[in-house]
Amino acid sequence: MAKKPEAAESFVDMFRNFGSELKLPAVDVEKIVAHHRKNLETLEKTAKAATAGATSVMAKQREILQETLREVTEMAQSYRSPGNPQEFMAKQADFAKRSFETAIKNTSEMADVVRKSSTETVEILRDRIKEAMEELRDSTQPKK
Repeated sequence: MAKKPEAAESFVDMFRNFGSELKLPAVDVEKIVAHHRKNLETLEKTAKAATAGATSVMAKQREILQETLREVTEMAQSYRSPGNPQEFMAKQADFAKRSFETAIKNTSEMADVVRKSSTETVEILRDRIKEAMEELRDSTQPKK
């Protein structure tokens, strides 16, 4: 029969005593706490990496928007000058071509920024998972 816990006895002590009364293997509470502390530190690192990635994406989007507005302003100013219809059509075709090329370039650059951010975050998590698996393997091996 389990003994009644004292009022001042901590939950950890109660857990340890319960396990010893049932003849369960000894639990190293400090290792468990250290394990979870590392998990929380890893989550903090991934949150920082994700925030840095989001900041990079926003900066790139701002840069793209500024460039686009500059190009549209230049195009609008060039349309004010009088010219023949062939020139007007040539300018429109040139603007459409440059806009398409710029859109492709910007899309590629944005994909690179997002990929870099995602890769960094995943690597942090992958390293912690690998470390946790090693900790688990080490804790389950019989002690010599």
